Amino acid sequence: MLGPNGCGKSTLLRTLAGLQPALEGEVTVTGYGLRVRGDGCSKALALVLTERLSMENTTVHDVVAMGRYPYTSFLGGLSDEDERIVREALEQVGFDVSGVRYNAVTSSMFNAHSDGEKQRILIAKALAQQTPIILLDEPTAHLDLPHRILVLRLLRKLAHEQGKIVLISTHELDLALALSDRILLMTPGKGVQLDTAEALKKADAFTSAFGMDIFNPFG
Repeated sequence: MLGPNGCGKSTLLRTLAGLQPALEGEVTVTGYGLRVRGDGCSKALALVLTERLSMENTTVHDVVAMGRYPYTSFLGGLSDEDERIVREALEQVGFDVSGVRYNAVTSSMFNAHSDGEKQRILIAKALAQQTPIILLDEPTAHLDLPHRILVLRLLRKLAHEQGKIVLISTHELDLALALSDRILLMTPGKGVQLDTAEALKKADAFTSAFGMDIFNPFG
């Protein structure tokens, strides 16, 4: 999902996730027999927002394990399988959890980590939720280049190999054009276009959306 600031990308994601009411129409998830809930605890979709979070006295394990809550009992206990999924999710986003490093990472406090590490931990939480749909609002905003590429490659792999629907709001235009299957381009006052990157380039849609030739900004 691409578009200039203020065009409604974050608002759309929050509306799709049920965190705020739609101005009109309704959100329907078809084909899964699942219901979207607005409390972030759902088997239908996982949401990663870009807001900086502060969680006092909360470990990395606690944060990622929140993704397993839709599958646990009333008491919230984690099974061995849940623990395996937590570990795998952290590994997928680039944390070294081999051997004794697992306890060192998972027992560390969430607030002790950098913004980029926090972002990867929250993405791990979404992966641990194992939903068919993943919504992410600027998931690479605080990441360095290697981790930006790692995360986007991982999300593309989940879409292609596991059939997940992955919708990403981003300003990383170059990476989005290279890795996305389709672009949802939002243009203020002109609506939404959904097509491949090449088709949108040919239609000069990006110039219309951003008000300049973004592929030749100094020309």
